[in-house]
Amino acid sequence: MRATVLNRKVHYWLSLGIALPVLLVLLTGLLLQVKKQVPWVQPIENRGTGKSPTVEMAQILAICQSNPETGIQSWADINRLDIRPSKGLIKVATEANLEVQIDAGTGAILQIAVRRSDWIEALHDGSFFSNAVKYGIFLPSGILLLVMWLTGMILFVQPMWIRWRRKRQAGQSGKSVER
Repeated sequence: MRATVLNRKVHYWLSLGIALPVLLVLLTGLLLQVKKQVPWVQPIENRGTGKSPTVEMAQILAICQSNPETGIQSWADINRLDIRPSKGLIKVATEANLEVQIDAGTGAILQIAVRRSDWIEALHDGSFFSNAVKYGIFLPSGILLLVMWLTGMILFVQPMWIRWRRKRQAGQSGKSVER
């Protein structure tokens, strides 16, 4: 079997094998690219007061517990804190995929909204399903996508290479050699 035919077959069958994981990675990647502009993906950041946070850690938990909409009972319900001094903002990401935005100066709750970007990111890298799927399907799909890119580049460049070589050979055979 010629290398060109083999290259086409490899490219063809790999595309079938990685179609669904790559489609999921592409779609979620597009959503993650615009997450700051699309409130459905990630809540818009509000501005708080002041540039230096005055709210302490214990107060953050108490503020979140004071509003039943947050569903926060203890620190175990909080996934992470994101403190933005330049915006006067403390973002509390919950285990239930909510984001509580707190004014870092006054301690007032500015917004409680669903945060889907973490869930979308987990879909994007395959960890949403399991580590076995992440490393057993998504990682190989990424590697195979790289192989497809290489075979695609070969398929793209090969006709130009052949035309260039033929022109060069035709040009050399028409010239007389003088010494």
